[in-house]
Amino acid sequence: MLAWYDWILLVTSIIIIVLCLLQGGKSEGASGAITGGGLNVFVKTKERGAEKVISILTLIVAVIFFILAIIIKILSA
Repeated sequence: MLAWYDWILLVTSIIIIVLCLLQGGKSEGASGAITGGGLNVFVKTKERGAEKVISILTLIVAVIFFILAIIIKILSA
């Protein structure tokens, strides 16, 4: 049976997966790599609106996930 902190870690990981899937692609994908398209590697593109919110939420939840993982490892030792 999973402990309460294992459930929190599981929910956090599911949230990270959903947030990553909600993010849009920032490149042209494999077709752009094969054909040589999109060579503007160092061009800055600003995220705006919902993309920026999802990106910030992903970062925050990822940091929480890693902190929880470290705390759980320390508690289980």
